[in-house]
Amino acid sequence: MSVLVDGNTRLLVQGLGREGGYHASACRAYGTNMVAGVHPNRPGMKFEDAVPIFETVKDAVAETQANVGLIFVPASGAADAIIEQVNAGLPLVICISEGVPVQDMVKVRAYIEGSGSRLIGPNCPGVITPGTRTKIGIMPGAIHLPGKVGVVSRSGTLTYEAVDQLSTRGIGQSSVVGIGGDPINGTTFVDVLELFAADDETEAVVLLGEIGGTREQEAAEFIADKLNKPVVSTIVGQSAPPGRRMGHAGAIVTGPSALASNKIAALREAGAHIAETPADIGEVMAAVLAG
Repeated sequence: MSVLVDGNTRLLVQGLGREGGYHASACRAYGTNMVAGVHPNRPGMKFEDAVPIFETVKDAVAETQANVGLIFVPASGAADAIIEQVNAGLPLVICISEGVPVQDMVKVRAYIEGSGSRLIGPNCPGVITPGTRTKIGIMPGAIHLPGKVGVVSRSGTLTYEAVDQLSTRGIGQSSVVGIGGDPINGTTFVDVLELFAADDETEAVVLLGEIGGTREQEAAEFIADKLNKPVVSTIVGQSAPPGRRMGHAGAIVTGPSALASNKIAALREAGAHIAETPADIGEVMAAVLAG
């Protein structure tokens, strides 16, 4: 089984510029069923001589029955693109765009609440389910291996590092979900942990967190109370000074609860197995699976 995306996914890509076109091509090469593109200046054309391009998301969904939207629109227009996809009835919207203004995301979060659409991102690597050859995002598909470990992460590049360590040890992944590191995003750790908890073929979980906010503490509460599966976790930013923004997502320690040490303590108390550094993730998961 898998979460969020699988062989039934019908992908729509909005924003087929240089970066969007490159990654859309990589998704198709991996095996993803891309059925539509959206670009206001290219209606009637075809992407890679195969995928029809539409002027609007509404037209694309009506013609192709797309059920997942992937957004590469520049940050200034990303909020409008998300809302357009929600209005078109797409149940899953994945926004890769980086640098989306926080004020825009405040409005987006309020708009999509109760809409029936789930947003992943923004500023995220996307979602991949290796067993179904379905990749919706910018992650390198070749490092993934089908299996029974779910991965959820705030960091894109840390996700790739963890997956590579797992695959090198022969530990496959059920689904890998990058939720993004922005202060306001569409899906939380708990949201994804709920999906993994309900997935019978996800037998263990890797959770990758970082400084800022309290999402990891919320995840720890869920792990302690509702997740009957082993969790391996690492939190990056242990040496980050308070008050200084770190990394492209702008992670920042704003108080004791935002410290890596506080998050690690909460996860350890909840029963998670802690990888002290990112380099230890694969080794710790291998030991956990070995009993």
